[in-house]
Amino acid sequence: MSKGKSLKKLFIGFLIVIISLNIFYIINVVNQLEKRCLIYSSIILSISILLSCLILVFKLNKLNSEFVNRISETIDKMTNNESNISFNSDEETLFSRVEYRLNRLYNMLKANNNSVNEDREKLQELISDISHQVKTPVTNLKMAKSFLKAENINIKEKNEAIETINAQVKKIDFLMKALVKTSRLEAGVIKLNIQPNNLYETIARSVGGVYLKAKEKSLNIEINCKEDFIIPHDSKWTGEAIFNILENAVKYTKENGFIKISVEKWEKYTKIDISDNGIGIPEQSQGRIFQRFYREEKLHDVEGIGVGLYLSREIISKEGGYIKVKSKEGMGSTFSIFLLN
Repeated sequence: MSKGKSLKKLFIGFLIVIISLNIFYIINVVNQLEKRCLIYSSIILSISILLSCLILVFKLNKLNSEFVNRISETIDKMTNNESNISFNSDEETLFSRVEYRLNRLYNMLKANNNSVNEDREKLQELISDISHQVKTPVTNLKMAKSFLKAENINIKEKNEAIETINAQVKKIDFLMKALVKTSRLEAGVIKLNIQPNNLYETIARSVGGVYLKAKEKSLNIEINCKEDFIIPHDSKWTGEAIFNILENAVKYTKENGFIKISVEKWEKYTKIDISDNGIGIPEQSQGRIFQRFYREEKLHDVEGIGVGLYLSREIISKEGGYIKVKSKEGMGSTFSIFLLN
């Protein structure tokens, strides 16, 4: 019994050993197969990655070439100032982002180019205007000079020639000063100092500048403005703008006439009305009186060069305001200055 049990135990142990050896063998075979599969997989994966990289590089080079070509073509069109440049900024691509910035740059360059052209045209116009304005006084100076050289002139004629020379020199001096003011304003050299100032005092100084000439013609000047009226403005240059309008009113109003200045505060603006009962302005000319050097043909005998109203408009515009005019020929004019409160 005991011997039979021992043989049974020995047989079971032998089976266990055999099964263990088989399992070990199977595991060993599987491990070798896995290693081979892993090696093959690694090789295949490496080849796939390499091929993908090559394809990606090729695609990137192609895209880069197309990108550079499109950018170069767009820049060439911009430099040649072509008008058929199209920008597709709606797409969410790298080129679209660059294109958007190129579009902004292109618009800035166009604006600068237009500004340069406008400045060039203004300069040519200014040179033409100066030449035209200087031509007459220079001609008169030459004539007076030739007259003074004559040997058979008397003292009275000599004095008249000297007075002519003085008058023409004053005209040229006034023209040069006016041109300096306009050029400085247009170039932005003059910086307006806008701050709360007494408007009544500004108007009073402007009236003081024309008082003597108004008195010579017995003109009545009336000011309707509170003495403590304070609004933001540049006292010096606003006074210049008001003076230029008043000077025209005195110049073109007949003796014993009147000039009335009234001030009214609105919600956004303060309105300054300068009215007279002078000769008035023809309706067809009212849109041109603010042009530089503009003068009516019938008024060329009256002293002036036609820059006063132009200067006034430039000054008030730089203060954020504007000027309007109402006039009827033979009845007088009203110039309305609007200043921001």
